[in-house]
Amino acid sequence: MRQIFLNEDRYQYDIHSLFKAFYPSEDVKVTITADGEISTDLTDYYIVNYKYQDDSRLEGIIEMSLIRGDETALFQAQFCDSEDGKKNSASTSGASVDTCKNALKKLIYRALSKETGKDLPWGNLTGIRPTRIAMNLVDKGKSDEEIYDFMKNTYFVSDEKIDVSTRIARHEKEILKSIDYENGYSLYLGIPFCPTTCLYCSFTSYPIGAFKNIVDDYISCLEKEIDYVASEFAGKTLDTVYIGGGTPTTLEPHQMERLIGYMNEKLDMSHVKEFTVESGRPDSITRDKLRTMKKMGVSRISVNPQTMKDETLKLIGRRHTVAEFVDSYKMAREEGFDNINMDIILGLPLETSKDVAYTMERIAELAPDDLTVHSLAIKRGSRLAEILHEKELKGEISLKGADVINNTEEMMRIASEGAKNMGLVPYYLYRQKNISGNFENTGYAKPDKAGIYNILINEEVQSIIALGAGTVTKRVYGYDGRIERCDNVKDVKLYMDQIDEMIDRKRRLFE
Repeated sequence: MRQIFLNEDRYQYDIHSLFKAFYPSEDVKVTITADGEISTDLTDYYIVNYKYQDDSRLEGIIEMSLIRGDETALFQAQFCDSEDGKKNSASTSGASVDTCKNALKKLIYRALSKETGKDLPWGNLTGIRPTRIAMNLVDKGKSDEEIYDFMKNTYFVSDEKIDVSTRIARHEKEILKSIDYENGYSLYLGIPFCPTTCLYCSFTSYPIGAFKNIVDDYISCLEKEIDYVASEFAGKTLDTVYIGGGTPTTLEPHQMERLIGYMNEKLDMSHVKEFTVESGRPDSITRDKLRTMKKMGVSRISVNPQTMKDETLKLIGRRHTVAEFVDSYKMAREEGFDNINMDIILGLPLETSKDVAYTMERIAELAPDDLTVHSLAIKRGSRLAEILHEKELKGEISLKGADVINNTEEMMRIASEGAKNMGLVPYYLYRQKNISGNFENTGYAKPDKAGIYNILINEEVQSIIALGAGTVTKRVYGYDGRIERCDNVKDVKLYMDQIDEMIDRKRRLFE
């Protein structure tokens, strides 16, 4: 247990995330102690205090005390959130002063790095979109050297991650040069049904077998939302369409034709640069479904192995074999799909670097156009998190060891080099909370096959209208970069019952 006491409610998320990054296998608890009272049975703990120089609370000092029994180590950092204060501090000391948030993160990083002897690949960054930092600097005309200096001095990011962030940012900028951020939009449709639920998944999904009798009614609700989009966004440019899930290919061919046909009828699809259907699960793909998608104008699909090891597929709840995945992929090629994405996950239970190398060798034989390399994130709402916790309580495993969930730099290197050898280059990157190894998820693609929607959703530079249960619509205000959201309820039946209210939420967001 790592227990941290704060004297006020400020930056709890960043504090928790940084401690968790250094101690991924331990519980981390952050407690507010405004009255200064410390209550704990632990002999080792941390105290973070904010001390202000005046009533404005814009300038001051952060102190972190590391308590080890009767010994205390004290770390301090100055901060200033006032522009005038920063100028004054810089003029007298010769160096600029950090904001309160970044001073705190630097302080914690330095203290924990000294304590553990570890450097984190992403330094003190706790956000999920590190490439946005590089992208913003690219937009300001900064050179690679200036971007390097900023990310190294401000966030302690490793040379390797600075390099990949900068390359991806410049690549993204080139890919998105034809996108009209302010007058265009993208569309997401969520199909929350799956053949089965994978152990690591915490997304909104329902077993298709139990919900088969309501799928047609669910599509009717999507059609009502499409009517809203057709009315409210007439005259706007629809740039990309992404049907995700769940597993959209749990829909029968006639249901898929009905949904896409309705969209083609109601919306101006003439400017769509990319139309993706996340076909994902090989056990949901048939030749008829592939032919239907191709006929209806789908230009990009995903067929996801996750791993090329049958034992792991069985363990994580995927009801297909490696051979069935290969058959589905080849079938998609036979039906004319020339832009196919694959997803793999590093750090799956009991997998090793040797397993990752084997997976990459098998994938290279198939030559996908796009490969997304995920680092396993053990999400609180997933069945995998529950099973691992149960096994640890029974003493069957220790999550502090590296024998169960183990993503390593070696695995990341194998995947990255494998993608490079296939002629794929990195084009987008994001991170998740509780991601194994404190690494990232990276998309690699052939030069002309990069997933445009993936960049748009991660960089948050264009409004995305999301339809279906459990989806989140984002409005991006181009003039100031502000983003506002509205969500649809996750429960599929509640979504259907409240479809008019779901549409009203979007209408209010875009007023």
